[in-house]
Amino acid sequence: MLVQIDRPAKARPERLPEWLRKPATHFPSVQTLKNDLRRLNLHTVCESARCPNIHECFHRGTATFMILGNLCTRGCSFCSVPKGSPGKHEFRLDPQEPAHVAHMAAAMGLRHVVITSVNRDDLEDGGSHHFAQTVAEVRRALPQARVEVLTPDFCGDLAAVARVLDAGPDIFNHNMETVARLYSRVRPQARYRQSLQVLEFARRYRAGGLVKSGLMVGLGETPEEVEALLRDLRQAHADVVTIGQYLQPSRRNRRVAAYIRPEQYEAWRRYGLALGFRMVFAGPFVRSSYMADLVDHEASCASGT
Repeated sequence: MLVQIDRPAKARPERLPEWLRKPATHFPSVQTLKNDLRRLNLHTVCESARCPNIHECFHRGTATFMILGNLCTRGCSFCSVPKGSPGKHEFRLDPQEPAHVAHMAAAMGLRHVVITSVNRDDLEDGGSHHFAQTVAEVRRALPQARVEVLTPDFCGDLAAVARVLDAGPDIFNHNMETVARLYSRVRPQARYRQSLQVLEFARRYRAGGLVKSGLMVGLGETPEEVEALLRDLRQAHADVVTIGQYLQPSRRNRRVAAYIRPEQYEAWRRYGLALGFRMVFAGPFVRSSYMADLVDHEASCASGT
């Protein structure tokens, strides 16, 4: 049961509850990393999605690479990644992007590399060849690193999912994002069951790798709907799930329906572990690739590998 919901006022600017306020931090290393990324024409979901953890993660020397460009073909109401129409010059794939990601990951000395992408529904393969090539380049540059992919649904094309898996990532992540009832409003171009099928296929296709998913709360879901989603994820044989608070990234995006108190995350964590997840990472600032290296380590320890 939900402990308490703090609803943002509509008549005045939203005031974040205390547990969602981060102290202002300014690290010179953050701008240095941004400059290095720009020199290689690389993008991160940390920047494009306006993640609240960006200064913390960049200061740690980690980042989540976002490939297939910086324009998305979908219009999810929660996301601030730039949207665009196919045919624009900016939609052209950069053939050097896979090698540049590998070069940057090696220069950063990453031991855990997370690669995600925008949706590219305009491409026949959904960008899966480019995704697989990026994984392969990272593997060559950093053979000892763990590689995590956070993929789109590829419009349900399981051959595209298999193509990415054949490149050999250690962790396959595809986010559910929200509960079934809210899909038409939050992810209008996605399908709840289709996303579950992607995860279930990933488990069948590569039984040895970790399968991961994530969701946001505070979008208008009920606690019982979150529990139902967790049950569906376990039935799809997901190993790891992340749960975090949705924060409105810009005025153009969907408003926050509720601020979820920290106690509720702990209740969901316990519920998920009881269902059999190896790891449930839940908290107000949790994001799907936040502290991904530590989440991977704990999940691997839980499995005895």
